[in-house]
Amino acid sequence: MARYVLGIDQGTTSTRAIVFDTGLEVANHAQEEFPQYFPDSGWVEHDPEDLWRTVLSTSRKALARAGAHVNDIIAIGITNQRETTLVWDRATGTPIYRAIVWQDRRTADVCEGLRAAGYETVVAEKTGLKIDPYFSATKISAILDHVRGAREKAECGELAFGTVDTFLLWRLTGGRVHATDATNACRTCLLNIHTGTWDDELLEIFRVPRSVLPEVCDCACEFGETDAEIFGAPIPIRGIAGDQQAATIGQACFQPGMIKSTYGTGCFAVLNTGKDVVPSGHGLLSTIGYQLEGERTYALEGGIFIAGAAVQWLRDGLKVIPHASASGPMAQEADPAQDVVLVPAFVGLGAPYWDASCRGALFGLTRNTGPNELAKAALEATCFQTHDLLEAMHKDWPVAARKVLRVDGGMVESDWTMQCLADILDAPVDRPTVLETTVLGAAYLAGLQCGFYPTPDIFAQRWALDRRFTPNLNASSRQRKLAAWHEAVQRTLSGGSIE
Repeated sequence: MARYVLGIDQGTTSTRAIVFDTGLEVANHAQEEFPQYFPDSGWVEHDPEDLWRTVLSTSRKALARAGAHVNDIIAIGITNQRETTLVWDRATGTPIYRAIVWQDRRTADVCEGLRAAGYETVVAEKTGLKIDPYFSATKISAILDHVRGAREKAECGELAFGTVDTFLLWRLTGGRVHATDATNACRTCLLNIHTGTWDDELLEIFRVPRSVLPEVCDCACEFGETDAEIFGAPIPIRGIAGDQQAATIGQACFQPGMIKSTYGTGCFAVLNTGKDVVPSGHGLLSTIGYQLEGERTYALEGGIFIAGAAVQWLRDGLKVIPHASASGPMAQEADPAQDVVLVPAFVGLGAPYWDASCRGALFGLTRNTGPNELAKAALEATCFQTHDLLEAMHKDWPVAARKVLRVDGGMVESDWTMQCLADILDAPVDRPTVLETTVLGAAYLAGLQCGFYPTPDIFAQRWALDRRFTPNLNASSRQRKLAAWHEAVQRTLSGGSIE
């Protein structure tokens, strides 16, 4: 009798697989990092074969470590880095170009041209998104235009597009299934979020042939079975959700007004708005939170492109911290008299600023500035950006009266960072016992589909708190820090003043 669900989390810098038991407890796990490619300024790419290889190896390791036989697995749930774009040959399954990552800014000029042509309003009304390199649509066209003969092949139905979930589903099923779920589809700039279908007008605007697009399904769905040779026997794939929506589910944010924020390579805050599509007037995105049994639940989302990636930069680029977990203790030892501010616009700024052209900057450096102060600045930058996102959410949707923020992801292991976050937000921050809520959400969807896991209301009752961080910073210090941050942002924006 099946006893487990396998959750696969294909992220931006690493892939992890976790085996969950009947109580949604972790039986065992495996994780692997993979290379990042930066072929030009603002360009970020992945080798699709690295994504596939690490999914296979981590899944097999996790199963082995859990002592789980393939027949013990009732379902697979997949979550993934969103917007990252792949195009492959339908006949061979071979990608025609590297995966263009969500952080990539190469299509900034194309997006500017589309905005100048007056398409911003129709795109926002239909998709809830902005015309920005972040989303998949312009990445698809970039690949089709760059690879010789690709556009012609696409028009003839010989190529397939997919976000990472779709590519993995294709590979896992031996090319039998070309599908995605609503949460990934809505991040392409090609899906009408009101109807839940691909939109012909959007396809024409972004020059994307309909023939390359996958089928759009619910988040919990019978997506197909893995090839028997992959794990030794077929396993049903029953859950898919983009990483931020999967984390929203894993955090049990099923009630309108609940907010979660995930801290990984980037940081993404999601506010459940229920059945209402809430347009944003403050730089946020209206999106599909999840789709179950054909019914869509919507959300407001704010995305920070660089969060944990700033700590990785200190570790790998500047080599001033030994490992990521050292950043919190180093920040605690920083000179309190120094107010060093980092604006981590390494690939531009996301919500609520949306400036693809600006680049990162450090302010307030002195001769005494050292690694501790840089670590503190990197962690504080994530807290400042979260503050800006939540302020925008409350302006867009005053109904969101809840003051508690649920957090997850690798960065939330740092007590110093979470206390700093509570201080800057002037609100409680709740850290759950399960930090990997992204893959938990994907596994839950897969188990929900086959009745292995309980209904959302019962699942929500099982959410468990590890620690609540409450603010203890005085108002004047908070305002001083936020004022310095906002001044630094204005000086960094491509249209900002440096006088």
